[in-house]
Amino acid sequence: MIAVRGHGPATVITMRIRFRSTALLTGLVVAATTAGAVPASAIIGGTESARPYSFMVSLQYDSPRPDGHRCGAVLIAPQWAVTAGHCANTPTGLTVGVPRGWKVRVGSLDNASGGEVTDVDKFYRRHNTYDPPGEDIALLHLRTPVRAEPVRLAGATPAVGTAVRILGWGAAATGCDDFKDPKCFPGKLREADTEVVPLDRCWDDDGHTLPLCVGRAEPPVGPGTTDSGGPALVRSGDDWALAGTVIGPGIRGADFPDMYTDVAKNSSWLNGIVTGTDVPPDTPVPNVEGTAAVGDCKGAVVRAATSRPEDPALALTNGHCVPSGRPAPGTALVDRPADLPRPVTIAGRDGYPKTDARATRLVYATMTGTDVALYRLDKTYAQLAREGAKVFRLTTTPMRAGDRLLMAYSSSRPHCTVEAVVPHLREAGYQQDDSVRYAPSDTCVSRPGYSGSVLLSRDGKTVMGINNTHNRDGERCTEGNPCEVGRDGTVTSLKDRSYGQQVHRISACLTKGSTIDLRRCALEK
Repeated sequence: MIAVRGHGPATVITMRIRFRSTALLTGLVVAATTAGAVPASAIIGGTESARPYSFMVSLQYDSPRPDGHRCGAVLIAPQWAVTAGHCANTPTGLTVGVPRGWKVRVGSLDNASGGEVTDVDKFYRRHNTYDPPGEDIALLHLRTPVRAEPVRLAGATPAVGTAVRILGWGAAATGCDDFKDPKCFPGKLREADTEVVPLDRCWDDDGHTLPLCVGRAEPPVGPGTTDSGGPALVRSGDDWALAGTVIGPGIRGADFPDMYTDVAKNSSWLNGIVTGTDVPPDTPVPNVEGTAAVGDCKGAVVRAATSRPEDPALALTNGHCVPSGRPAPGTALVDRPADLPRPVTIAGRDGYPKTDARATRLVYATMTGTDVALYRLDKTYAQLAREGAKVFRLTTTPMRAGDRLLMAYSSSRPHCTVEAVVPHLREAGYQQDDSVRYAPSDTCVSRPGYSGSVLLSRDGKTVMGINNTHNRDGERCTEGNPCEVGRDGTVTSLKDRSYGQQVHRISACLTKGSTIDLRRCALEK
């Protein structure tokens, strides 16, 4: 389970991420390796595989596991492997692009040794979202062809009741959340024998390209965390054929059975790329330079007009993002020990980390009047400049109605317009003043996970404000549902509208050495 900061102050949205998905290809005929028919009960609570599967692939990059394994994948041609679409992620969410630091290990029982290892130099995702679920699929192009024997791709959707074998290096038991525990996340390949079950155990028939439903609830049989992209195999004579790849839990709320991408239904897309007859163009890479990851939120490194190169740099995010707890209404946290568990990472133009720095102090945080937190870092502005990090100026003027802005998402720079300046914005006992409401937009929205995204001037150099909340349900002044309060006291609630906060008062507070003097400015004391 991964907790992700949401729209409103300190809102936490819990997402189950299993990293699992696969595919089928008709028309591409390649031989499958015969594997021993070892009885197995499940990847979850099941058994180790006795023999390697030449086509089984461990996709490795940016993993929470010490062995580097992130997802499963399946070799379908000497230079191509298929995995889940949600396993092929880049910082800017490209559909087609060049990854950084991705590698695969092919044909080994052990995901840390043996087999063949090569880099991934290109990927193709069918979509940059996971909807429809039956198209959560991606192709990986390998830098060099491998000698391992690929798997044959099933030519048709397997019927309910068809026997299926599933493979993976994911969690070996339910409830496993310690990625460093080899009993929870073994490095040896595991397998399970199960079957295709009716789709209504996983998903509602919504007319999309529908997934397969595979596994059993009691006792649980199915893939675990980091098994996304792994295969569902069916027999094809004496060999195996690939019928599906792991997506993850369905909408029914239960962990098992699980959804798998039906490769046969995606065969035209797969075949077009592998044969070179219908290859999608590269996705343009947006410039997201300077976006920072600050704890579980976004942010940016900022400097005042009076900041000197030798001063420690400051990272700006929301006050509701402080991991040790949000400031109480009417209060501020001043000069506290830093509480960020990870370094602040600063992105380059392509979204990949350019450099990072440790937070040494929480200089200031409040959710009263505005919603901001400032962390002092262990690197100076001069050091970050030498390392190529983007640093933004802090504005000294307020945002006003009609202002045009850019929101610094980690994946894009959507254009925003200030529709109105709201005298007071109230939410769950907090009040911010002179908040800005964004004009309705499909792109400029306070989405889950984007708390702390700064609002930039149109030239992309100055932080004018900071994104912080969104009215989710149309309720008045409740958690996740901010309400507007006019100067006459009138309270209104606008469902599906997003808001940002002013930051122009911060600069006057900052003094030598990136410290704060609240006697100099109008921030909450």
